[in-house]
Amino acid sequence: MGGCFSDVRGGKQAVGVGLTGPSMPPMPTTDAALNDAVDHFFRARGLHQLFTHLELSLSGSGLRDRDIISKSDPMVVVYTKKRDGTLEELGRTEVIMNSLDPAWIKKITVAYHFEIVQPLIFHVYDVDTKYYNLPVKTLKLNDQEFLGEGGCVLSEIVTKQGQSLTLDLHNRNGNRGLKNLGKLTVHAEETVSSRNAIEVIFHCSCLENKDLFSKSDPFLRISRIVENGGSVPICKTEVVDNNLNPIWRPLCLTMQQFVSKDNPLVIECFDFNSSGNHVLIGKLQKSVADLEKLHKQKTGASFILPSSAQHGHEKVLKGQLFVDQFCEKQLHSFIDYVSSGFELNFMVAVDFTASNGNPRTPDSLHYIDPSGQFNAYQQAIMEVGEVIQFYDTDRRFPAWGFGGRTIDGTISHCFNLNGSASGVEVEGVQGIMAAYASALNHVALAGPTLFGQVINNAAEIAGWSTYRSPRNKRCFGQGI
Repeated sequence: MGGCFSDVRGGKQAVGVGLTGPSMPPMPTTDAALNDAVDHFFRARGLHQLFTHLELSLSGSGLRDRDIISKSDPMVVVYTKKRDGTLEELGRTEVIMNSLDPAWIKKITVAYHFEIVQPLIFHVYDVDTKYYNLPVKTLKLNDQEFLGEGGCVLSEIVTKQGQSLTLDLHNRNGNRGLKNLGKLTVHAEETVSSRNAIEVIFHCSCLENKDLFSKSDPFLRISRIVENGGSVPICKTEVVDNNLNPIWRPLCLTMQQFVSKDNPLVIECFDFNSSGNHVLIGKLQKSVADLEKLHKQKTGASFILPSSAQHGHEKVLKGQLFVDQFCEKQLHSFIDYVSSGFELNFMVAVDFTASNGNPRTPDSLHYIDPSGQFNAYQQAIMEVGEVIQFYDTDRRFPAWGFGGRTIDGTISHCFNLNGSASGVEVEGVQGIMAAYASALNHVALAGPTLFGQVINNAAEIAGWSTYRSPRNKRCFGQGI
């Protein structure tokens, strides 16, 4: 977008791999589709609603080209339409560089209710080059070029053969007009409730060189074969520049992605081109069980090139794929961590700089409303603190202020909120609230806004706690 070449670095990043943190089962991304009467029926009987988690895979074809020199860089935003007609966002795909026929890897999770009509709206955007390396959740959609819109009801997808539905894209006003805006295909699959995952390291040898003045820039794209015979991409590796014997970083694939160890996977090796016209170096089909066998036997699998109209048969290539590491692992949930002794500790630092406004005037962020309505700082302390306090056994929280003129007349960039010269901790969330209210009566707003000292003190406490009790796993949160 923007009449220039798309960003190259962003297009070389891995997608759909590397799950290394705590894993949570997919949850309903919205309550927009919930029916109040049905919900009351179940809850009145101590039951939960019956629903199935689905993953939506998206691909496009013949999308509009809004760029001058290159092609569009498309992204899809998925919404559910609420009963009042407003849209609630469910999720966004990744951005695919320079492609009018994209197959997105990022899946959108949705809770499917048989008894409820769940309208879905899909907006396709061409993302401007200057935003390409930003997280897609932070992108302002008004800054992107609109490519088209499609809509359906979730049950339409589920009841289609192969659970795939192709939509014609049209303008926002619903006018399809005469101009072809392309198509969007939505494929739904039920999620697999499993914590099993595999971590693999791939490398290739003797890949065919597809470049003229340098070597190929290879990456792998892995897709899963689905029931209708088609394939759904589940991940791609990063690009290794200028290398015919590449080694990629470890991939962590969940059972949700590969379904079972015997399910066939298509592994394609491409030569990356910034134009988006990636050249196929070779492909092969292996299951997870086959990959495990390759690792144990320390052998490689040869890539092939699909048959062409001229030759009529597949060509076996010299290039091979090797599995340097294969290990099965269990992904742990947040509850696993908490139940094994992992704690969260809430640290608060309040901004006492003059930019907050005079605390005695209602337009100040520090204004204490006589009616009892919380100001912005009180609201933040309560909303975060009331959640985190249950994950800290002693419920004693460090609390500071910064940027204020303390009672001795000096400007401090890290002072104890409770006014104590020695103890920084207060008792519970109410202790933080009381210390904050008291500090407003004794500390004058000043500046500048410098909170490096607060960060250092927080890091020191976290480090000392880990050193003192290494088995008591603690995660430190800080609110400013």
